[in-house]
Amino acid sequence: MGCCVQACSTPPPPDPTVPGTDARKTVTERVSAVVVTDREDLAHWLDTGFPKPHTRGDAEGGSATPISQDGYFLTANHVLARMAGRNVFVMYHLGGGPPPAKARVIWRSKGADLALLHIPAKTANYYHWTPPDHWVSEGTCVIHGGIATGTKTEWGKLTSSLAPEGTFTGSRKFKIDIPLQPGDSGGPVVDAHGALVGINTAVEYIVPMETAFFLDSEASRPNTRKIESLMRKDRAKNGATKPPDD
Repeated sequence: MGCCVQACSTPPPPDPTVPGTDARKTVTERVSAVVVTDREDLAHWLDTGFPKPHTRGDAEGGSATPISQDGYFLTANHVLARMAGRNVFVMYHLGGGPPPAKARVIWRSKGADLALLHIPAKTANYYHWTPPDHWVSEGTCVIHGGIATGTKTEWGKLTSSLAPEGTFTGSRKFKIDIPLQPGDSGGPVVDAHGALVGINTAVEYIVPMETAFFLDSEASRPNTRKIESLMRKDRAKNGATKPPDD
């Protein structure tokens, strides 16, 4: 009953803190990509970078968000729409991380437009969620960490509030006013303190005639306890244990 009252109550005032150098550094250290391809390895891209226009014929993908120090990532489910019979790679910390690694798909949700992946690598730079029992109110300042725009974009704000998890068992959608590009799907929405708010899933435009007018971007936040449970079960299944917290 208490959780329901908390989840249904009026949101508090937004956090007015503007993302600064520390928040941008947090995002830069964690920018990661998902690649869906017929290829067996991505060694041919290591010296040239990703993405490149010539890769569109043999690969597609988006952004990834590291959420643990033992190789678990979230991305947008639609990034994996054409994964059947193909390989899924995660490129962790573009420009400074280990080689691309083949990923296992642990969980997918079409409704939430989220997917959980795992690679056999240490991922020391990862995100901690904003407290699940706290509001993230409309007007809170955020930045984005996708591979297309990343920290090149200016900071923006939530244009809808994100209620506490409370008794919710599924995901919740929310909106931000940062215009994003293809490739940003699956990237993190991060508050001014470097904490993970949710995962970008879509961008909405009005397209009258030959012009486009940006409306907002949509993101999704899963039930974090469910994600932790999925990771815990996957570790047990594969004989692994959760690393100690930082």
